[in-house]
Amino acid sequence: MKKTVLTFGLISGAVSIATMLAALPFEDKIGHDKAEILGYTIIVLSALLVFFGIRSYRENVGGGRLSFGRGFAVGILITLISSACYVGTWEIVYFKFMPDFAVKYAAHMVERAKASGASQQKIAETEQQAREFKQAYDNPLINVAYTFMEVFPVYLVVTTVSAGILRKKEPKASSLSS
Repeated sequence: MKKTVLTFGLISGAVSIATMLAALPFEDKIGHDKAEILGYTIIVLSALLVFFGIRSYRENVGGGRLSFGRGFAVGILITLISSACYVGTWEIVYFKFMPDFAVKYAAHMVERAKASGASQQKIAETEQQAREFKQAYDNPLINVAYTFMEVFPVYLVVTTVSAGILRKKEPKASSLSS
């Protein structure tokens, strides 16, 4: 299991890292809303490797058989490795190359509230939330937690669905004798 998990976890992590780094230069050009869509598309694409990792385990280690529990275990381990790669890369990018990201995103939050025609009270609340977000995001531990919670739920869904789709039980003895 270790070889499959490491192989697919690191490949998935490499895909998420490469696509994140390739997309970053365009963030200011496409805006935060489109960048968010692009970011989640990248996460889903890299999460697809969880499916292929579970399938590889079933075929190469499980002899064509796989329980839901074993498939889920393989998938969640791939998820944790890939998520760690994504989070680690974002931490380096944010603190070394994009320390103004939280400021820009906070400003975007306020602009979006104003553009929606929100009341002055709602805009003031959004400004306070934006300041709190910026302050929290500059704390590396909170930043890690936010970033992990950005990718983990997507991978968890892919892991659960993949383990369900790819489970295969042993053929029944009565069907073999027919």
